[in-house]
Amino acid sequence: MDAQAELTRRPIAFAGSRLDRADHIRGDPEAVTRLMDRHARLLLLDGLEPRLDADAALVWGTLADAAPDAELVLLGLTEQGHARFVAAPPAGAASVSPPNPRLWQAISEIPAQDLAVYGAARSMAGWHARHRFCAMCGHPTVLAKGGWQRNCTSDSCRSEHFPRTDPVVIMLVEHEGRLLLGRQPRFLAKRFSALAGFLEPGESLEEAVAREVFEEVGLRVGTVTYIASQPWPFPSSLMIGCHADADSTALTIDHNELDDARWFTRAEVVDAMAASERGELGEAFGAPPRHAVAWHLLDWWLKR
Repeated sequence: MDAQAELTRRPIAFAGSRLDRADHIRGDPEAVTRLMDRHARLLLLDGLEPRLDADAALVWGTLADAAPDAELVLLGLTEQGHARFVAAPPAGAASVSPPNPRLWQAISEIPAQDLAVYGAARSMAGWHARHRFCAMCGHPTVLAKGGWQRNCTSDSCRSEHFPRTDPVVIMLVEHEGRLLLGRQPRFLAKRFSALAGFLEPGESLEEAVAREVFEEVGLRVGTVTYIASQPWPFPSSLMIGCHADADSTALTIDHNELDDARWFTRAEVVDAMAASERGELGEAFGAPPRHAVAWHLLDWWLKR
């Protein structure tokens, strides 16, 4: 199996949920209500953080565990056709700050299927908490389409609002067999990862990769190749993994964006990835955690 096929087969954190999103049901309020039966379950969260049992699995309650006035978002249906919901938190309860260290540790332990469900639930619950008012006129909005839409309550506006996903390009930059990796000031000591940045309006993926690399390290890149993607619910991004060839190795680092950026040899990447499997840092740098798409990009690069 080649590296690209193996990457496609291997689960990436927050992807791969087996829940049927049931778009054919969402638009029918009566059908959604009928799903709120004795088989329905509610994902229990503390704010946006998951409640976990002794095996690090998600904890589910009944719909009776929701507050009487809670807005319930239909996450999807199980293979048996049973509904799974999450309650939208109160307005302002969703933070866009990075997850706390406890959650990072939990992410490495939560079973893959549960992590995929949690990722979607966190993104949706956070979106509802941040969009209780219409961006067009300021009036309150109400849940619609099973939670996959919010409608303005103003008769003169009636705008419809939909969950957003912010695309982010994250790229391995290569020159003659060496990889460029960077570190942000918030990274733990010695940690390096792939460069990344938000896609801007009117850009293709290739243009976004080229712009971000030039802005952050002053390099021009040629061929850009898509590798893999990952939903990232902090708060609601899609990480689009790419590979790009650089024209040179001379760096001009934007220290407003990066604390440091360096070129690493294949041997140094091999050592860092092996060390990460042992929970350690490599000799030259510490690899990104396995739940990040950057880890999978490095693994792909070594195996291709």
